[in-house]
Amino acid sequence: MALARALAVGLVGLDGHVVEVEADISPGLPAFVLVGLPDASLHEAKDRVRAATANSGFPLPARRITVNLSPATLPKSGSAFDLAVAVATLTAAGVLPAAASDGVVHLGELGLDGSVRAVRGVLPAVLAAARAGCERVVVPAATAAEAALVPGVRVLGVRWLAELVAEYRGDPVPDLPEERNPAPAVPPGLRPVGPDLADVVGQGDARLALEVAAAGAHHLFMTGPPGAGKTMLAARLPGLLPDLDEDAALEVTAVHSVAGLLTGSACLLARPPYEDPHHTASPASVVGGGSGVPRPGAASRAHRGVLFLDEAPEFGARVLEALRQPLEHGEIVLHRAAGTARYPARFQLVLAANPCPCGRATGKGLECTCTPTARRRYAAKLSGPLLDRVDVQVAVRAVTRAQVVAGEPGETTAVVAARVATARGVQRERLRPHGLRTNGELTGAVLRGPLRLPATVTTDLERALERGALTLRGLDRVLRLAWTVADLRGASAPDRDDVGRALALRGAAGAVAA
Repeated sequence: MALARALAVGLVGLDGHVVEVEADISPGLPAFVLVGLPDASLHEAKDRVRAATANSGFPLPARRITVNLSPATLPKSGSAFDLAVAVATLTAAGVLPAAASDGVVHLGELGLDGSVRAVRGVLPAVLAAARAGCERVVVPAATAAEAALVPGVRVLGVRWLAELVAEYRGDPVPDLPEERNPAPAVPPGLRPVGPDLADVVGQGDARLALEVAAAGAHHLFMTGPPGAGKTMLAARLPGLLPDLDEDAALEVTAVHSVAGLLTGSACLLARPPYEDPHHTASPASVVGGGSGVPRPGAASRAHRGVLFLDEAPEFGARVLEALRQPLEHGEIVLHRAAGTARYPARFQLVLAANPCPCGRATGKGLECTCTPTARRRYAAKLSGPLLDRVDVQVAVRAVTRAQVVAGEPGETTAVVAARVATARGVQRERLRPHGLRTNGELTGAVLRGPLRLPATVTTDLERALERGALTLRGLDRVLRLAWTVADLRGASAPDRDDVGRALALRGAAGAVAA
């Protein structure tokens, strides 16, 4: 037949759209024309397909071949369309029966030798195909385990184009060479072991702040001298967080799939991710970007996990202020000429800073060499609107000689994580009617509505708001903390003492400017 169709999926951010690949073979001078708003890498598919089909033993006819990617208004990028283009053209050439590939989605890049190579974004693409009603997908063998994470979809993993042709024609599977560079296998269920909280010497207040932040998914700001343990504490936060549920794990795995970070025998990423970009990182690397359709940045890769900015005042102002949107809405919307991409970004932000540029303004006899102007400029790099969105703000003191000599180990990660898991379970049940998971997601409407506390409990907050010590957003943040403090001690609702502790946990807002 001269006209044939195959299905693929185009990704814009994490949103997938089923694309119909139409191939027409007509009389005329030999040519291969690809239309439908392809980018440069996709436009090169015609050369890869022609070489791959010829080297697989099924050369395309020397006629005019036109391939259209519909809908033509949808921007399309990458090499994942190669396999669908090859199937459509081979079907139009009469090599494949039309009914064999009917309703099947094809994803994969073709090598010139006919091999089918792994591509990014297989998981969100298969999810989009399943939502569109497609029940069968063909993917590279290296990503078959990733595609199989989607329930209700039959997955066929192929290593060579000739292997797929034999499958569709009902021929015996040809004797094909093994993969030259197979992906390393990752044992299913393998979980990285993080550092233990017991390694941190002293820092009782900071450890409490870390536990509260973990229990309620609150953002955390730590300020203190170099060597006090801020980075150690931040690195141990992911170990305190509970495993991701199935929906959250699918979201996180989909983001990492688009970012090209899944390797080997992919399985659901069950642990919260941890991202700690260097302070020289650009806005595009942190919030996402790039030419063409923007890619996810560190903020999206930290979705449902932790984004740690060490030496936060040294980050560019554009990077820090760009985090306001995800802190409020839990997603990043990137607008580019090639299209708009949305990526989830509901992470826990952890900021760490020194008290001044030299780090010696600790009040312990060390001589600070910073001028007042330099200290004010350093403190101003973390804007008030950004810090107002951070729930827990704590001063991390330098470790004393007595604490080192005593050498009393603190609680282990496992002990604290158990309390955090219990508190998270209480929150999940309480907030389920409101469509929320943790106290860190509570909105003002819920806090002043169904979860409104008696006036006798919030008296101190109202006074702080009246004298300007708290903004209305800050008041809501303290109420979130109060609910988490109550959950950790097993209370059904916060009392005035819990509100007082929450105010204390938010007491380091001006510490950088000290």
